[in-house]
Amino acid sequence: MAQSSTGSGPGAAGHAVSRRGLLRAAGIGAGALAVPGLAAACSSDSGSGGTTKGGGSSSKITFGSNYSDPAPKQAFASLISASKSKTGVTTKINTTDHNTFQNNITSYLQGTPDDLATWFAGYRMQYFANQGLLDPIDDVWDKIGDNFPDVAKNLSKGVDGHYYLVPIYNYPWVVHYNKSTFASKGYEVPKDWDAFIALCKQMKKDKMVPLAFADKDLWPALGMFDILNMRINGYDYHMKLMQNKAAYTDKEVTKVFDQWRELMPYLQSGANGRIWQDAAKTLEAKKAGMMFQGTNQVAAQYVTDKKDIKDLDFFAYPAINPSFGQDYMDAPADGFIMPKKAKNTAGAKKVLEYIGTKEAEIAYLKYDQWDVGLAKDLVAPTYNDIQKKSAQMIAQQKAVAQFGDRDTDPAMATALEQAIQKFIGEPTPGMISTIQQSLAKQAKSIFNG
Repeated sequence: MAQSSTGSGPGAAGHAVSRRGLLRAAGIGAGALAVPGLAAACSSDSGSGGTTKGGGSSSKITFGSNYSDPAPKQAFASLISASKSKTGVTTKINTTDHNTFQNNITSYLQGTPDDLATWFAGYRMQYFANQGLLDPIDDVWDKIGDNFPDVAKNLSKGVDGHYYLVPIYNYPWVVHYNKSTFASKGYEVPKDWDAFIALCKQMKKDKMVPLAFADKDLWPALGMFDILNMRINGYDYHMKLMQNKAAYTDKEVTKVFDQWRELMPYLQSGANGRIWQDAAKTLEAKKAGMMFQGTNQVAAQYVTDKKDIKDLDFFAYPAINPSFGQDYMDAPADGFIMPKKAKNTAGAKKVLEYIGTKEAEIAYLKYDQWDVGLAKDLVAPTYNDIQKKSAQMIAQQKAVAQFGDRDTDPAMATALEQAIQKFIGEPTPGMISTIQQSLAKQAKSIFNG
């Protein structure tokens, strides 16, 4: 699932993310597909739904959650448990696996949604707010606003200036590796493209898969497109492309796919038929030397699989164009929304007011070993080396993007995901040209109606 962007920013335990970077990141994003009934899935916790919208009982609410993997599910349960003790509101969690949740979000919000739901900051939230599917929560922000830096506030606003989301964390998209592998093989962290390719070649000689890779879920490879575009063409061009202010037929886009083509021999083959969790297991088993993905996925998978997270480390994607160095990355922010059709808005707002506190983020991060909190001046006592390094690295960025499926129109994100799968299946100059022409036509239709 797509992921993070989103200093003093987002999430640092005392590490202020560049204010400029966060503000620049707050502008846009994207959304999802449509299908019915998210909340049919499994549920946990106690209680039942609330009563009348804006009134009646405020003691019980329901919460739609895409925190379906064991580790984040436990962290979310800890947050909700702490919420009950602080607010008196009993919350029933309706959990749906995150891909289904994302793909069905439109029909979910249009149908009979829960009182609160997990979701993403930036354009991907703004898209649904623009459609009138979310309730503004300005009154909640009147109480929690002082708890967050301006960058986090901007990521939580719709284009109409009203608040629609309470954020909780963000995380970086980086190149993961096992410290023990690098130490035993004498590998060094590459700073630029030539060193990166040289390392990949050496790993291949050492009978390893240089980079674990998966794209069966469609969204993971968007991260590779994002980082190559930002490394080669810069953050501003990348965001222009996401907002249809640049064309997919541009030579800049051709350069992205050409650079990717150079990397293809070192990416794990068969990616279109593999889920990212299985790719992560390849890294866990030390059959792969590296994996580019969010810490929210790779580090969380290490915890889920009870692997040695202390052996896991990461580095920023190597520089390609010296003009942009390693100045940008995807760093998605996640949070919580209140659907327009929520029944117990009074109870839901009580819970959101609690979630928007440093205390709540610490409760969540007690079981989260891969994200970094967004509350101002947060210093989580449980931060491990992954989280401390994440906060520092995000703070060093000149700007961060949210992610390919959060920074553009949902339909355009889907078109780009499908085009990338075709490229992965046939990484040739001819396919690149075909893909660019097709994406340009689809962008014209999607953005211009």
